[in-house]
Amino acid sequence: MGRSPLETRLRDIYRRLQTRYGPQHWWPAQTPFEVMVGAILTQSAAWVNVEKAIKNLKSAGVLDPAALRFLPHDALAGLIHSCGYYNVKATKLKALAEWLGRYGDNLDAAFNRNITQLREELLSIFGVGEETADSIILYAAYKPIFVIDSYTRRIMSRLGLAPAKDSYTAYQRLFMDNLPTDAPLFNEYHALLVAHAKNACRTKPVCPSCCLKEICIAADSLLSFQTRKHGNEADSRPLHSASSPE
Repeated sequence: MGRSPLETRLRDIYRRLQTRYGPQHWWPAQTPFEVMVGAILTQSAAWVNVEKAIKNLKSAGVLDPAALRFLPHDALAGLIHSCGYYNVKATKLKALAEWLGRYGDNLDAAFNRNITQLREELLSIFGVGEETADSIILYAAYKPIFVIDSYTRRIMSRLGLAPAKDSYTAYQRLFMDNLPTDAPLFNEYHALLVAHAKNACRTKPVCPSCCLKEICIAADSLLSFQTRKHGNEADSRPLHSASSPE
């Protein structure tokens, strides 16, 4: 059975991104638990500030579920201060650690269930929403689920591939219904979208150097507008005679 037009487009996007940016080696963490902590700390925070917080947790010897459970809230908040919203994030980390405590802090045991069951459990933890839960499932549990974030929504919308319903689930189904169910593929695709959003498809897009501009509706419109604008500016410049001073 051949590929659908949508699968062909998604694969083309992936190929172009992979050619431009190369392997991303995501998630940048040494252990699955570090991935889980990072998934919470990165909420409304730049990754550089998350790295500072994780470094503080490692230096204090508390990047461990049991250690986080017994660490006083104020002490934990102080260690993750760089991430912003540190008081509520400290509460979220403690809730995560409490959940893992039910499995004896054994991540294999905690992850030993199907994706639907694991996702429901993660979503029941204070502070864990859909993006955070899916990041944990994909990057810590190594199970195939596509993570949707604001970068993915932005890029897909500009490419003209936004689903009819603007919801997390609809965007997720866009990928999962049209690509092979494969954790490494979902991992790399999401990471490449993040890289592209930071390098080219920014809030104010850098279309001329974009590797997707040939297949992007927004880029086509913007570049056409810029061409017309520059042409109009050239037409409006006063003409000089040969003897006129420059």
